[in-house]
Amino acid sequence: MSVPSSLPQLLESFFRDRLARQRNASRSTIASYRDALRTLILFAAEQTGRRPCALSVEDLDRDRILAFLDELEARRRNSIQTRNARLAAIRSFFHHVAANDPASLGIAQRVLAIPVKKSRIEVTHHLARDELDALIDAPDQTTPRGRRDRALLLFLARTGARVSEVLGVDARDLHLARARPQVLLRGKGRKERVVPLAEDLVSALKALLRERGIEPQEARPLFVGTHGVRLTRFGAVHIVRRVTASTPALARKSVSPHVLRHTLAMTLLQSGVDLLTIQAWLGHAQVATTHRYAAADVEMMRRGLDQAGIAGKQPARFQPQDRVLRLLETI
Repeated sequence: MSVPSSLPQLLESFFRDRLARQRNASRSTIASYRDALRTLILFAAEQTGRRPCALSVEDLDRDRILAFLDELEARRRNSIQTRNARLAAIRSFFHHVAANDPASLGIAQRVLAIPVKKSRIEVTHHLARDELDALIDAPDQTTPRGRRDRALLLFLARTGARVSEVLGVDARDLHLARARPQVLLRGKGRKERVVPLAEDLVSALKALLRERGIEPQEARPLFVGTHGVRLTRFGAVHIVRRVTASTPALARKSVSPHVLRHTLAMTLLQSGVDLLTIQAWLGHAQVATTHRYAAADVEMMRRGLDQAGIAGKQPARFQPQDRVLRLLETI
């Protein structure tokens, strides 16, 4: 008779065996799953009044998972997309529970039956050129923190990289030669791509490397926090929000690192760059993802309306002759 595995054992084998060894998951994926499960464990500990190390699989039943997901939206103000991402991590863990702890199979099946929540596809927000310039110029260039912040904002705005890709860049990933400056980015699913670097970004990066005493081929992180360790996603988001709040032109706008990614995509599209090139630049797996930028560009639609010569006059409305049809028209 097999002995049921404890929750700590299952968590350890999930991260060490399933994710790291069997799936060869990327560092970003492991970190995302770790954060989701840690938040769940802390929630369950608060609900049960027990320490996290004293929890069991039974404490993470379907009802508690549903309560946790509601908590994310209600108290933490997480979006439905974030809620579904947390659920994906939880379901991955319970697939592991079902395969390795037969005693918990019923609990795992009920958790795995929790459906994802449908979300509304919102309009893609981006900044105008003057707004982006104001944001980049906002950091104080007389301080090391301000110079780092400006270099980070430039990197996000000029490369369109995801924040996780930016924070994963080391000095050796940069090629700052005058002829063809570029950077190696590591995206989702261990996919790598190379994107060009603009002149103002190259100047900012060179100054940043000189200030920190980093040689071009060193395996040292490009962006670090106050303690000299690699900047975290939370730290990068905080920098963008802090600079946004100090910029009068953007005080009422919600700007995140991803908004800068959208802004570059819209700029490229409006400049005549084709969708396939933008897809490769941003690292999208499918061109359908990139196509949403075309759908969000109202100015391009307006130019198309003008070029088509569509008149503003409304055509005459159909007037039925039959009395019954006329009656139905008035309802």
